[in-house]
Amino acid sequence: MSATILPQAGYHLASAGANKATYTYSDPLSEVPTLSGVDVSADGSTPIIDMEALLGPHRSEIIKQIGLACEINGFFAVKNHGIPEMKINNMLGTAREFFHLPDEERLKFRSTDPNSVIRLVTGFQDKTRNIFVSRQSLKFHSHPVEEYKSQWPSNPPSFGENVGEYCASVREVEVAILEAISESLGLERDYIDKILKGHYVSINYYPACQESELDVTYGVRTHTDPTIITILMQDDVPGLQVINDGKWINVNPLPNAVVVHVGDILQALSNYRYKSLLHQAIVNCEKERVSIASHCYPSDDAMIGPAKKLVDKDHPAIYKDFTYSEFHESMWRVKCSTAKRLDLFKAARAD
Repeated sequence: MSATILPQAGYHLASAGANKATYTYSDPLSEVPTLSGVDVSADGSTPIIDMEALLGPHRSEIIKQIGLACEINGFFAVKNHGIPEMKINNMLGTAREFFHLPDEERLKFRSTDPNSVIRLVTGFQDKTRNIFVSRQSLKFHSHPVEEYKSQWPSNPPSFGENVGEYCASVREVEVAILEAISESLGLERDYIDKILKGHYVSINYYPACQESELDVTYGVRTHTDPTIITILMQDDVPGLQVINDGKWINVNPLPNAVVVHVGDILQALSNYRYKSLLHQAIVNCEKERVSIASHCYPSDDAMIGPAKKLVDKDHPAIYKDFTYSEFHESMWRVKCSTAKRLDLFKAARAD
C-alpha cells in the first residue's frame, strides 16, 4: 500500500519513544498566511541542476538555469553535488537514531531561546488557529565544525562524526551554489561569499500519524526562511510542498539530490528579483520522515540590501540597507513567518 499524505486530519500518536515527548503549546510565529482556495497538484516539475556541469565548460549555461530557477520557481534540485552517498545515509541514519532516543535523553536540548547554540524544538498546538504542528527539530550551529562539535549530542555516539562530515561537505556545495547565484545576478562571483558567515542546521523529524483534537495537522506550516539560501536533504518519504504559480506542488525526493531554495536575505540582495520561497511540510499517514535543512546566513554586521548593480532608474531599490543583526532582531519582534518581515526595511518611495 502506498503512503498517504495528509495535509490535515487526526491520526493516533505512534508508540515509538520519539513520539512520547511532551509538546510545547506556544507558537513563536503567530502570523501565518492563510492560503485557502489554493489547489494542490499531484506532483510538480522541479528544476534540476547538474553541479558537475557547473564546474565544467558549460558553466555559463548552468548559471543561466540557476538564475531562471531562482526567479521563476524559487527553488531547484541539485544532482552530482559531490556529497558522498555514504555521508548522506550516515547523516539520515544518525538523525533517526537521535529522535528514537528516550525522552529524557533528547529533551536535554529543549529550549525556547532562539539564540541558543543548540536547541530542540518540539511540536505545538495553536488553539487560536485550530492547528497542530507535529515536527520535532534539533537546531544547531555547525560552521566551523570544530568550534561547535563539543556542544552537539554525544548520543548516539556516531553523532559528532557523521554530522560533522556531512556538514563540511554541504558547506562546499553551499559556497559553489552561492557563487553561481551571484554570477546569475550579474555580480562578482564572490559577492555573496564576502558576507557569508555561518551554517545553521535543522534536523527535522516528522512522526507518522500524529493526532490532535484540533482540526488541522501540519508537519510545518507555511513559511519562508530568513536565510540567504537553504539546502535541504530529504529521505525517501514525500512531505515538502512549495507554492508555484499559485498552487501547492509536491517536491518529491530525488535520490541523492538536495533541494536549494531562495531565502529572505537573497530576496533583499537581489532587489526582489529572486523571491523567498513559501513552503510547508505535510504529515504522512504511514511513515516517519526525516529531513536535514542547512541554513546559510550572513555575518551579523553584514550590510544587507539590493546590490548596487541591480539598482537603476528602471529598477529602483525595493529595500534600504540594513544589517543582518537588525533583521534578525526585528524578525522575533514582529513574529512573522514569511518574507513580509522584510517590509520593515522597504526603501522610501520617491514622490
